Amino acid sequence: MNNLYNKTAHELSDMLAKKEISSSELTESVIKRIETGESDISAYNTFLFDDARKKAFEVDKKIAAGEALSPLAGIPLAVKDNICMDGVLTTCSSKMLENFVPPYDATVISRLKASDSVFIGRTSMDEFAMGNSNQTSYLKKASNPINTDYVPGGSSGGSAAAVASGEAILALGSDTGGSIRQPSAFCGVVGLKPTYGTVPRFGLIAFGSSLDQIGPITKDVTDSAMLYRAIAGYDAQETTSLDVKYPDFTSVLNDGVKGLRVGIPKEYFETGVDEESKAAVLSAAKKLEEMGAVVSECSLPYTKYGVSVYHVISMAEASSNLGKFDCVKFGYRDPDAKDLEELYINSRTKGFGDEVKRRVMLGTWVVTDGKFDEYYKQAAKVRTLIMQSYDNAFESFDLLLAPTTKTSAWKKDKVFDSLVESYSTDACAVSANIVGIPAISVPFATGQNGLPIGVQLMANRLCEQTIFKAAFALENCERNDPK
Repeated sequence: MNNLYNKTAHELSDMLAKKEISSSELTESVIKRIETGESDISAYNTFLFDDARKKAFEVDKKIAAGEALSPLAGIPLAVKDNICMDGVLTTCSSKMLENFVPPYDATVISRLKASDSVFIGRTSMDEFAMGNSNQTSYLKKASNPINTDYVPGGSSGGSAAAVASGEAILALGSDTGGSIRQPSAFCGVVGLKPTYGTVPRFGLIAFGSSLDQIGPITKDVTDSAMLYRAIAGYDAQETTSLDVKYPDFTSVLNDGVKGLRVGIPKEYFETGVDEESKAAVLSAAKKLEEMGAVVSECSLPYTKYGVSVYHVISMAEASSNLGKFDCVKFGYRDPDAKDLEELYINSRTKGFGDEVKRRVMLGTWVVTDGKFDEYYKQAAKVRTLIMQSYDNAFESFDLLLAPTTKTSAWKKDKVFDSLVESYSTDACAVSANIVGIPAISVPFATGQNGLPIGVQLMANRLCEQTIFKAAFALENCERNDPK
């Protein structure tokens, strides 16, 4: 049973219910996997092994007593290090918060505690979720477990690497412009960005408040549906939380795709997508068609403005959200400052990394009196046009199929020619956040470099059921990698 860490959560949940294994055995299997693999992968900032063992023992006692338990009970789970946990170090992979211990749980943590999940550790990320490679982290820079010379993606790279390597069975990430889906595609796992407002953001340290969404990173689609159902739901503490009913998403997985109308937005292939990623999408489209879906090309004419709109809005919101880190109430505090002004300047200069400072400064600039109308207001107007184009598309289509990323993972030593080139790597992902729709990345091919390639399914708001059944169908169809 030493390889329990390779199994899915739903398989392990069944084994626990049948008493074929114990949560303690499962937890030890994951811990041993971390102890052997972590030196190469660096998926975690903080380990919670003692707490995990204690919780696993409690779950085993409940199972022995015949108590009815959640499907997630006893399953080891990793948490991205920007989601607050009461009494647990929460760093955002930043020097600014290297000693921050929250006095409360995020809503998603409270819900998973109620489900008797076993928290195994806190995962590495790009600093304050600003990055696409996990290489802006001040603490640990995670590696892709498929090939450690390559990046795992970002900003939820540690969570994706942990699940892909067996260092966690499940993980939580956050997605502001692809930060769940892109690392999931790079590491060959399933990543879901839910409809905006379905998963409470209370306790998530904000990057871009109108874009951020917590979601699951899992080994397969069934696990994604299970974990999403556990964390979704209304939260009165948050004004953007949606008060709607949520079904058992696993109940639709076998419904198939017959009759579903699937659109392939042609503009996604005009963003610099490489031939392997394009081939993966076309192969997935063919498989959906063979299974009874109706597939055709469609147009989303404002897609080309997505990256620009995303960065203007996200940086403006980041500037506002990170203003609270004033080194007075909490956060890094420069010990050598001589007065209050120097304290502010030195602490923020030393506490934030280069990428965070760049985005905060640009975000502040685009909302100044002289630039607000020219940049932020224009971005908000184009955001509305992008939203309208997706609304129009969903009048004709149930799903949109597109690349998750323009390429597979790149090497850790890659140097981009410009910031524009670096930021444009998110071109396939940002629109789902701008619009607020659900999107999932499913591994569907392997590139010539041996690294995974994901395809992305998007649906209208609150249509996660449609996404899950199509993703499940793709996951279980026979396919030939387009190499």
